Amino acid sequence: MTTNRQHSPLGQAAHAVLPPVARVGDRLEEVDTPALILDLDAFEDNLRSMQALAESHGVALRPHGKAHKCPEVALRQVALGARGICCQKVSEAMPFIEAGITDILITNEVVGRQKLELLAHLAAIARLTVCVDHPDALKALSAALDARQSAVDVLVEVDIGQKRCGVQTHAQAVALADLIARLPNVHFAGVQAYHGGAQHKRSFEQRKQAAEKGIKSAAGFVDALRRAGYACEVVSGSGTGTAVFDAASGVFTELQPGSYAFMDGDYGTLEWGEIMSLRHAMFLLGTVISTPTRERAVLDVGLKSATAESGLPQVAGRERLRCTALNDEHCIVMADGPEARPTLGERLKLIPGHCDPTFNLHDEVVVIRNGVVAAIWPISARGLSR
Repeated sequence: MTTNRQHSPLGQAAHAVLPPVARVGDRLEEVDTPALILDLDAFEDNLRSMQALAESHGVALRPHGKAHKCPEVALRQVALGARGICCQKVSEAMPFIEAGITDILITNEVVGRQKLELLAHLAAIARLTVCVDHPDALKALSAALDARQSAVDVLVEVDIGQKRCGVQTHAQAVALADLIARLPNVHFAGVQAYHGGAQHKRSFEQRKQAAEKGIKSAAGFVDALRRAGYACEVVSGSGTGTAVFDAASGVFTELQPGSYAFMDGDYGTLEWGEIMSLRHAMFLLGTVISTPTRERAVLDVGLKSATAESGLPQVAGRERLRCTALNDEHCIVMADGPEARPTLGERLKLIPGHCDPTFNLHDEVVVIRNGVVAAIWPISARGLSR
């Protein structure tokens, strides 16, 4: 027995066309939900603020692409003066290279034949720098590059308090630099010194103390390498939370912030002082799909649109509303009184707790200026984690 697909409901559905979430020129109220949106004015202010900070201290800015995975964002950062970008994984770099970003630091160790072969291929068409913290990984890197007749700069990754990757002693750092000097197709450029935990200390003073401790540790590694005859042209690290301290340290030569361009809920809870002002620019737009009680509303935004490892989203501009739960496809919002509860069909803007994984859940970001869709940017590196 055969099925006549011409009259099959499934066959008809297969030919249905999903309309775009938004079109250029649409009003914000016309954007379908859930949608990742970017306030272009706030975004551009944030880019200028961080670039100005770096330039005022004579250090380079190398923003992190893992925060957004969107080539258009990186192109705008480079246009303002960024030296290049960072990527966390080799595959993640591919859409950025295709878009014309050709100076990329892979802020991670690269281990495994397939990844090394891809890295060697990309190194033939772009300027790549990669981190190492083990001699065997370094030898495999050199061999893969030699087979492809390409080359990369290498940063020795040093552990300055993150307790993740990185060599633990000055002697290990020098030994890796010695090995780099003996191997083909790799060039010692300096050190990678990143302390992610220091970025999220809540008080300004706590972050300052953590940053100073990391700076002192990084300086120790740099001095040991210099005494061994290795000039560290690049000392790369820092992030959004400690950039103001690291830029002024005299130790770091380039900064790697990522979240600064968007400012998620977690970073928004930090004390920032008066040195630099950053604004929330990234939001999730959701629609109220249910109002089951006088105080409760339910949005069509869930864990498939935002993550919760850094806390629940916040409701932007509505102090009397609070997110209390994030399920697969629903966000529960409670009002502190019936008069504050949003109405059925109302649109709310949420501030995600963590921008990096939130971007990775979306195919595109809807760019808004003055309440109107100005552009739609593909998140081309979404899911590229190899």
